[in-house]
Amino acid sequence: MSGLADRLAQARRRQEDAPAADGVEPPQDDRDDLDDLIIGAPLTTTVTAPVPPPEPSTTQVGKRRAAVPAGEPPSRRSLPQQTDRLGDIKASVHTELLRQLGPTLYAANLDQNELDQKVRGALHDVLSSQEKPLSAVDRTRVTQEISDDILGYGPIEPYLRDPEVSEVMVNGPDSIWLERGGRLVAADANFTDELHLRRTIDKIVSRIGRRVDESSPMVDARLPDGSRVNAVIPPLSIDGSALTIRKFAADPLTVDDLIRFGSLSNRTADFLDACVRGRLNIIVSGSTGAGKTTTLNVLSSFIPHDERIVTIEDAAELQLKQEHVVRLESRPSNIEGKGEVSIRDLVKNSLRMRPDRIIVGEVRDSSALDMLQAMNTGHDGSICTLHSNGPRDTLARLETMVLMAGMDLPIRAIREQVASAVDLIVHQTRFKDGTRRITHLTEVERMEGDVITLQDIFAFDNSAGFDIHGSALGRLRATGLRPKFLEKMQYSNVNVDPMLFAMDGL
Repeated sequence: MSGLADRLAQARRRQEDAPAADGVEPPQDDRDDLDDLIIGAPLTTTVTAPVPPPEPSTTQVGKRRAAVPAGEPPSRRSLPQQTDRLGDIKASVHTELLRQLGPTLYAANLDQNELDQKVRGALHDVLSSQEKPLSAVDRTRVTQEISDDILGYGPIEPYLRDPEVSEVMVNGPDSIWLERGGRLVAADANFTDELHLRRTIDKIVSRIGRRVDESSPMVDARLPDGSRVNAVIPPLSIDGSALTIRKFAADPLTVDDLIRFGSLSNRTADFLDACVRGRLNIIVSGSTGAGKTTTLNVLSSFIPHDERIVTIEDAAELQLKQEHVVRLESRPSNIEGKGEVSIRDLVKNSLRMRPDRIIVGEVRDSSALDMLQAMNTGHDGSICTLHSNGPRDTLARLETMVLMAGMDLPIRAIREQVASAVDLIVHQTRFKDGTRRITHLTEVERMEGDVITLQDIFAFDNSAGFDIHGSALGRLRATGLRPKFLEKMQYSNVNVDPMLFAMDGL
């Protein structure tokens, strides 16, 4: 006690010796030392040494001391303590829950509802046995977070259930972004740490027999509802693991939905329906996130129910409603670099499966050559998607991917194959306001010299510009040209009203 009193007295004397008479404040260090001594002293300490009355220059010190009420800790310390307490309870409950349930969480004979009931029942018992009392709000929060961790995908689980969220993007454990209405917004959530994020990624990819580790740091996967998943982990992802989930609606969009959203018009919907029933070979092109897979789903809904359909995808996400559908999914190599089954292998194999239609989720490599061969050898009515910036660029991309097969074919031979195989290009664009619209329905005609001629049947007219909110005011219009493939459609007993191609009134 005497040591503390001596130090207080010395601090007072230094202030009295300072040239306060000239209007100069005492040194800041001395005042801070005095504050630290007063604030840091135990509240029950009684100073017995005589303390001179405070000088005017020490008024600020008195204010600082009054800012900390006697008997109460600073309020800024209470929030971290509360958060740490909830974190400790959550960790202990999580550990106890895993110990009690054990292998039950991974039992193959349990459906999701039974597992959910078991987890929530055990969670209630564990929380009830906790020594530390919890308020109703904290109990609900801890229950939901632990349920999301065990039964779902941690902090992103609420956004996967949100129908307004179309994409979830995780850029490390502390950065989660969402796409709502075509706009990017930050999410009010985060993972505990990198290990927590990695556990979530492993849970997603392991369910479909895939893996992600340092030797294979990139993976494409899917959720049980068909949502597309891509994950990249360190060392490729520098600031922590990156996880991207493109959600699929529980009920796939129909052609009526696309008409309501303005993606296409009634006339173009009727035209596409006739093209699919007329067994035209169609390529759906567009940039990333333009809605190609959704359009492919809508086109496939026009296929008659008495035809055998074979779908080929990297990660199965197509949602066909026909009864006679065979779904094939490619497989990456195992940890020894063996066992890979590529899209090209599946396209070759599908030709032996007596398909009426072959639908390829996305052509991105040498499988383009086999797809063209299938279209040219009696498998009319095939549909596929690929990335491109426009109808003309779609043909250039096809040529490039055919060359990736290493067959050393001349360019003219490739173009003749493309012109003979492809009938229609459906190009889709994502506008800056987040809307996705079909901008071109283009016929692939024939070869003229060394060039494939194209003809727009419907094209997006953007002459109306944009409104004050940045939304496009244009729409898809007929160009007035009749496609040459109408004769091919007649072989399938499909006739199109010529007035469908009449130019719209301006």
